[in-house]
Order: sequence, then C-alpha cells, then structure tokens
Amino acid sequence: MTPRGLLRRHGGGHAAVSNLELFFDLVYVFAITQISQFMRTHLDVAGLAEAVLLFLAVWWAWIYTSWATNWANPETVPVRVMLVFVMLASLVLAAVLPRAFDGDHHALVFALTYGALQFGRNLFMVWAMAGDNPSGSRNMARIAMWFVFSAPFWLAGALVATRGGQFALWSVALTIEYAGPFAFFRVPGLGRSTAQDWDISGSHMAERASLFVLIALGEGIVVTGAAFAEAVPDMERTLAFLAAFASSVLMWWIYFDIGAERGARYIARSDDVGRIARNAYTYLHMPIVGGVIAAAVADALLMARPDAVAGPALIAACGGGLGGFLISLALFKRMSSPLGNPPLSHGIGLLLLIALCASARLVGWTATGFTMACDGALLVVVVWEWGSFHGGWRERFRGWGLPV
Repeated sequence: MTPRGLLRRHGGGHAAVSNLELFFDLVYVFAITQISQFMRTHLDVAGLAEAVLLFLAVWWAWIYTSWATNWANPETVPVRVMLVFVMLASLVLAAVLPRAFDGDHHALVFALTYGALQFGRNLFMVWAMAGDNPSGSRNMARIAMWFVFSAPFWLAGALVATRGGQFALWSVALTIEYAGPFAFFRVPGLGRSTAQDWDISGSHMAERASLFVLIALGEGIVVTGAAFAEAVPDMERTLAFLAAFASSVLMWWIYFDIGAERGARYIARSDDVGRIARNAYTYLHMPIVGGVIAAAVADALLMARPDAVAGPALIAACGGGLGGFLISLALFKRMSSPLGNPPLSHGIGLLLLIALCASARLVGWTATGFTMACDGALLVVVVWEWGSFHGGWRERFRGWGLPV
C-alpha cells in the first residue's frame, strides 16, 4: 500500500519545528552529557580520538533525523511512531556510549543500535515518501544503501579483539557515511541524488541546527552549576564559576547575535538550499557543536581544581574547544557574508587564543586565570561584531556623544 499525506507541504518555505522534535532532542541532551563525561575520563590522545568518533556517530544520527523531519510531518501518527522508535534507539545508543570501547558486549549493542536506527529510519522514509514524492523515496533508498555499505565495518569493529582495531574499523564506517552526501549517494542501479531531491525548508534546518547548539551550550551550564552546588563557595571557586558561565554566554552571543539569524535568512532565500543545508548545517555545524562540548569539558576541569596551574588537558579543552568553535563558525558565517569573507573578528580572537595557549605554561596561569583570559579573547570578538553590525562604530560613538 502506497501511503499519502505523511509529508509536510512547505514547498521549500517555512516549516515549524514540532513539539515532538523538541521532545526528541531531549535524548540528545543526555547523549551530549555522555560524550562530555567520556572526554573527562579519557584525557589522552586515544581517548580524545574515541570521543570524537562517538560524537560523529551521535551527530550523524541526529542530523539525518532532522533531514527526515524536514519532509515527514510529525503531526501524523506513522511519523510520530517512527520518531519515538528512533528516540528509543538514540537513548540506548547514548546509554552504552561510555563503554563502547570497553571490549565487551557494549560495542556490539552500540553498533547494532546505530545501524538499526540509521537504516530503519531511512527505510521508513522510503515508504513514507513513495506516494507523494517518488523521487524523494528513491533518494532515501540510495541513502539507506550507504548505511548498508558501512554496516560491515561497524559490526567487524564491534567484534574485533583490540581497541585500536575497533577504532580503525569504525573510522572506516564513518568515513563511508560522511562521504555519502559529497558523492550524492551514488548507488549502482539507483543512480545519484540531484538538487531537486533536496527541496527542503531551509528555515527548518537552520532552526534545528541552532537548537542543537543550545543543547551543547546547556551542557556547560549544567556542568558548571552542578560543580558549584557541591563545592564550598570560596573566592577562587566563585571566580571560576563566573568565568565558566561567561564562556557559555559569550559563545551563545557570538553564534546567535549575528550568525544564526543571517544564516537562516541566507538558506531560506537561496535557490540551492540543499547544498547549503549540506555544507553549512550538516557538516560545518558539527565542529561548532564539538567546540562547545570541548569547552564544557574545560568547565568541568576548571571547577574541579580552579586554583591549580592550568594543565595540558584544560589548555587543550578550553583553548582548543573555543578555537575550533571560532574557526568553524567563521566558515559558517562566511557562507552568508555578502562579500564571501570570514569575519576578521574571529581571526583576531583565534590568534589571541593561540597566544594564550602557547604562553600558558610559561606564564603559569591558574585554571581560573587562563579561562578568564580566554573569555577575554571571546569578548573581543563579541564587542567587535556588536560594533560592526549594530550601526557601526562611528554611528555608535555619535549616539553616545563621543568624538569620532
């Protein structure tokens, strides 16, 4: 039986984010917490690599579901049932995530759950789109096949005896999956995707991505608040609390004051919405979110020992996380810039962060002092953009009655 009436009818225009999609995101609040906790307990190069791999898998599960709900109408019962099952699978995925590399059955549970989530959701979309959007249904079939191509590597990695072998095989699986959109999901016998197959609501995609950024920012708030609640609020810890909170506020400001809104307008007005959704939101938002998560890890390390000398882990998490956030956000903002240039303010902020990281061990910053200095670099970006995009500095000074 060919279904009808299961798709949104936005015609490329605005499609509101549903309450079920927001409810669905709650599972990924837990998933981000699990990734953050994994990073805090694996503070070495191998642990960082594993954390990145797990984050890439979680992001890929979430973003593909966001693509699906851009077409599928969450107000219909079959789509609701599909999302609830994907939500359940995502919860299992997040629950076993911290032990995915422990060399026991958790790896197999992770691999099987991930594969079932990705393939099952796309198989549902093949069926749901068959009646009203046959070309979209074929597109979903091609995407499902790419998850079939990666599945043997997920399973082999879960069964291999060594941690390094598991990481290598799972890396191959994710490489295949991340290459799919750039290969237009070409499948022998099924052809390849076209621009017409990606006729989505740009505003919906932009809103979904910005909501995930909020989820990641929330992790820093939760970590900071929980640590402060359990500690004796002396002066050093209070300053650390304020510095960690300021980091979250400044990242929020840098992303949402200019970038999020301008990006949403850009994709909504574009004639090539599918390409922008792929490049700006599917790929570029992944390191943006990753940088925010790394900053949340830095907050936890800071609150644990605020008066200690800033160690390599804190420097890497704070400086590296904020630096990665600025680089990826600059590339994102470049796409919607009328001149096609990345914002200079982000480059200056990045240079300041590099200088702080390079000198941290020589200067002997405390954890609190280093975090406050990094906040200062972000504040430079905030003030620069605020003055540049909200009337300009000369007009701003005139409004204050200052000489220009």
